[in-house]
Amino acid sequence: MTIVTADMTMSLDGCIAGTDVSADNPAGTGAERLHDWIHSLASWRERQGLAGGEENRDSEIVREWFDATGPVVMGRTMYDTGEKHWGDNPPFRAPVFVLTHRPRPRLVKEGGTTFTFVTDGIHSALDQARKAAAGRNVDIAGGADTVQQYLRAGLIDELQLHVIPVLLGSGLRLFDHLGLQQRELEPVRVEGTSRATHLTYRLTGPLR
Repeated sequence: MTIVTADMTMSLDGCIAGTDVSADNPAGTGAERLHDWIHSLASWRERQGLAGGEENRDSEIVREWFDATGPVVMGRTMYDTGEKHWGDNPPFRAPVFVLTHRPRPRLVKEGGTTFTFVTDGIHSALDQARKAAAGRNVDIAGGADTVQQYLRAGLIDELQLHVIPVLLGSGLRLFDHLGLQQRELEPVRVEGTSRATHLTYRLTGPLR
């Protein structure tokens, strides 16, 4: 059954990117440490078309998520900051639906990735992604504002968080701007390694 997920790496103080995010600095200033943990993993390297890498529990968790995930929804800022880096063969290998106010023709890339630019809101993007899912999960990839919009609308079923033992102090925080709505979370997995604490929560409804 298709579920809607958000899989994010974050600092212990809740940041998923540093400050001054731009096309030339997609992770933001000061956030390099957030993503170091994944770059040497065999599953991540395989997804980028690279050989080698470490086979360990972190790699298994990332591979499980890759295998379960199909279509992706992202915001225009994430697309703009990633477009140059992803190149002609992006790592998604699936349809990607980009939320935007600036229309653009659909792009077909190598490896099965397509980019469809959606101008009529988060529900339309999610509906299109569900139709393309073929039984796999839909991922709300980011950035922070896009994930927050889907959380406020109650449209995310599961959160998978990779918490890195670092305090950034400032940056883009995942759980800002959620309003007054309180949500119940059911723990699905809590597993720690030397690199990250991997947390999966099912969002079950309003706080009782």
